[in-house]
Amino acid sequence: MKKATIATYTKIDQASSIKIARFDISKRYTKPHKHSKYLELVYFSKGSGLHHMDLDSHPIEPPIVFLVKKDEVHHWEIDSEPEGFVLIVKEEFLKGTLDKRINQQLQLLSTGQSLKILHDPTIDRLFEVLCAENKGGNPGQYDVVEGVLKALLAKIIGHSDLGTLATVDDRLSRFHAIMEGKLKNDVSYYAAKLGTTAQNLTAQCKARYSKTASEVIAHEIVKESKRLLRFTDSSVKEIAYRFEFKDVSHFVKYFKRHTGQTPLQFRRQE
Repeated sequence: MKKATIATYTKIDQASSIKIARFDISKRYTKPHKHSKYLELVYFSKGSGLHHMDLDSHPIEPPIVFLVKKDEVHHWEIDSEPEGFVLIVKEEFLKGTLDKRINQQLQLLSTGQSLKILHDPTIDRLFEVLCAENKGGNPGQYDVVEGVLKALLAKIIGHSDLGTLATVDDRLSRFHAIMEGKLKNDVSYYAAKLGTTAQNLTAQCKARYSKTASEVIAHEIVKESKRLLRFTDSSVKEIAYRFEFKDVSHFVKYFKRHTGQTPLQFRRQE
């Protein structure tokens, strides 16, 4: 029986903006859920099984890093005892960081869902230092936490294919941040929010992603629509109005153009 909404979990207390801990082995099998306004980075040095994220399933093949964004529906199916760490970062932490390179690093990592990295024991040690420094959530330690976190993220990026990519463009970072807050099929809306033109935003998206701005928006709308169709009992009409389509038929044609199926065909194929 589907629910009207997707289950949302909070694994960090309200007063904290960042949390670092060892992976809880009791969470080897979980039900589909999403997180409450935070980004979760999960690193495994040992373990096997599957990590289901939205409609994709990723094998757990350490050393590996998973990035779970706040709107992604995910659950674990881990068939051996894992070893690793979990980093949870709230928006408040990112807004308050003194070194904005950390924000860029996390944005770069968040372009994918899973990231294979090379083995490096330094990564485990940096996680251990972060756990110790962040224990109790002492705000006075945030300058130390930021320094170690920046080093850790640099190590992860350097040991992955992302190490060869350029720094994420600030405008495109803000573009994605605005889409996280509001999704609508309107390039001009986002361009105005970013203080640029629709043509310039499209040109930047083509240079960075080999996609137009409209295609980037469509990817996010279709992805969120699939979540709602798969994990909730929201009607097609409710989903269409959620993204401010002028009518249901317009949304159905839009969804079919990008997926080859109508929303109801997608829902019925479960």
